[in-house]
Amino acid sequence: MAPQHSTHFVVVGAGAAGLMTARELARAGQRVSVIEARDRCGGRIYTLPEAEFGYPAEGGPEFVHGAAPVTRAVMREAGLSLEPRGGTRWSVRGGVLAPDEASLPHADRFYQALSEVKADLPIADFLQAHFADRRYDELRHSVTRTVEGYDAADPNRFSTFALRDEWLARDDGEHGRVRNGYGALVEYLLSEGRRHGVVVHFGAPVAAIDQSRGRIAVRCRGGAAFEADAAILTVPLPLLSAIQLPLAARERAAAGADIGFGNVVKILLRFATKWWADIGGRDLADLSFLRSNAPVPTWWTQHPAEHPVLTGWYAGPKADRVSALTGAQLVDMGLASLAEIFALSADRLRENLVASRAINWGNDPFARGAYSYATPKTRDALSVLRQTSGDGIFFSGEALYDGPDMGTVEAALASGEETAQTILREPPASPPRAS
Repeated sequence: MAPQHSTHFVVVGAGAAGLMTARELARAGQRVSVIEARDRCGGRIYTLPEAEFGYPAEGGPEFVHGAAPVTRAVMREAGLSLEPRGGTRWSVRGGVLAPDEASLPHADRFYQALSEVKADLPIADFLQAHFADRRYDELRHSVTRTVEGYDAADPNRFSTFALRDEWLARDDGEHGRVRNGYGALVEYLLSEGRRHGVVVHFGAPVAAIDQSRGRIAVRCRGGAAFEADAAILTVPLPLLSAIQLPLAARERAAAGADIGFGNVVKILLRFATKWWADIGGRDLADLSFLRSNAPVPTWWTQHPAEHPVLTGWYAGPKADRVSALTGAQLVDMGLASLAEIFALSADRLRENLVASRAINWGNDPFARGAYSYATPKTRDALSVLRQTSGDGIFFSGEALYDGPDMGTVEAALASGEETAQTILREPPASPPRAS
C-alpha cells in the first residue's frame, strides 16, 4: 500500500528502469526527481534519428524477446505495436553460404549433461569437464560463440545454470521490434512521468550520495545537489563503483562485482541498394540473420522491411579488445567482414555505402558496457543488492532482475516496476543523521 504522506524520491538514471520506477512512484502520489548524466533519456536505449538510416534505427537494444510481459504491457498503454521478425537465417561455413540449420552437434549428449549439473560453475569449466574430447570441438565452439555473441558474456564467468535456464525456457511471445523503435517507448514513459509530476534534470552526472541532516543528499559533478528522503540508483553496474556511497550502501553495491557485465559493438551500415538480395546466384531477399566466422561474425537485416541496412554485432570479451579503435575503423572492420563473407571487394561495398555508425558501448562513459549476465555468484549478489536496509538507498536496473530475461529491456522495466512496488509497500524510513 502506498504511504499516506508524500515522500521525495531521487531516481539516478533516466534509462528504462529509472523512468519506470519514477512513473510508478509518481502515479502513487510521490514527489519524484530524475537525475540523468546524459542530455537525453533512454540510457542504453538509443534510437537514432530517422533521417540517418531511413527508419528509427537502434544503436542499442533492438528486439523484444519472448513473452516480455512488462514490455508488452507498456507498449499496449502507449499504443505501440510489434513488427514481427521473419525471414531466413543463413550461415557461412568453409566459405560457403547456406541456410542456417542452427542445430547443435551432439545436442542430446549436451542437454543430458546440462540437466545433471548439481552445482553451478562457469560454462567454460562445464564444457571442459564434459566435452573436452576433440570430437566435441564443434560443440564447444558453437556454445562458446553463442555465449560470447548473444549473451555478451565471458565463458570463463558465465553461469551454466543461467545457460540452462535460457536455453530450456518457454518462449511464449513473438519476437520482433517495436514499430517506431524503443525510443517511442522511452518517450511514452517520460511523458507519463511528467504528467504525474516527475521532474527530469539532464547533464547531471552523480558523483556522490551521502546522508545530511537526516536526509539523503545526491551530489553531482559541477556542484548541483538534490536532497530527498530516498534515492534509487538505476545506473549500469560498472558505474556503481564510480559513485561515492555511505558505508552500508557501498558494501551492498560491492556485490555487483559478482554479476557479469559484457560489452557490445554495434555497426550499422546503410547502402544505396540491397546488394545482398541476389548475389552469386543465391536468393537472399528474405535474409534475416547471418552467422559467420568473420571478424564481425553476426549480421542482420530489417526484414520484412525493405531498408537496405545491415547491422553488425560484435560482442563479449572480443569487444573489449577494440576499445582503441575509432568509429571509422570499426566501420572499416565491418565492411571488411562483409567483403570476406560475400567474397566481394571492400571498396565496392564502400562505394555503395550511404551512411554508417559504429557504437562501442564499452567506450560510453555513462554505460561502460552493454548489459549484464549471470555468473555462479550472481544469485547471492542479487539478494544483497535487493536488500532494503533502511538507509534510504535502493538499487534497480536490468542487472538486478531475477528472471529469465536478464540483460534485456524487459529486465530493466520489470526491475523498475518491482522496485517501485517494494518502496510503496514499505516506505523508506528516514536515514540516520550523520554524526
